[in-house]
Amino acid sequence: MASTKQEDKRPLSPHLQIYKPQMTTVMSIFHRLTGIALALGTIMVTWFFLAVAMGPESYATFRDFAVHPIGQFMLFGWSAALFYHMFNGIRHFFWDMGYLFKIKNAYRAGAVVLLVTVIVTGALWAYVWGLI
Repeated sequence: MASTKQEDKRPLSPHLQIYKPQMTTVMSIFHRLTGIALALGTIMVTWFFLAVAMGPESYATFRDFAVHPIGQFMLFGWSAALFYHMFNGIRHFFWDMGYLFKIKNAYRAGAVVLLVTVIVTGALWAYVWGLI
């Protein structure tokens, strides 16, 4: 069957040039990215446990890296990813139970996830750096 000129102008499938990203879409993408970050960051957590088990010299090596700005950045990112992934997972759990499907509620829940992630991550690092 031959296609008409009208059909040739339409995209074959929806793509980013057609659809504006929505909060739920962006948060879904970040949920996946934070899952990857958690998997990679777990290597550092494993290093910590191995260093503790192997003795003072190994622990000192780990500690030197962990207090370095690069180590602090990695630990901060890992903890932010952990909290975001956890709170967004709780939001998904509510969806699984059939709640928060209205657009207004989905956006509010997304905003709560972001806000609580910032608050909890900030509180943890304020404690770590001795600010509270």
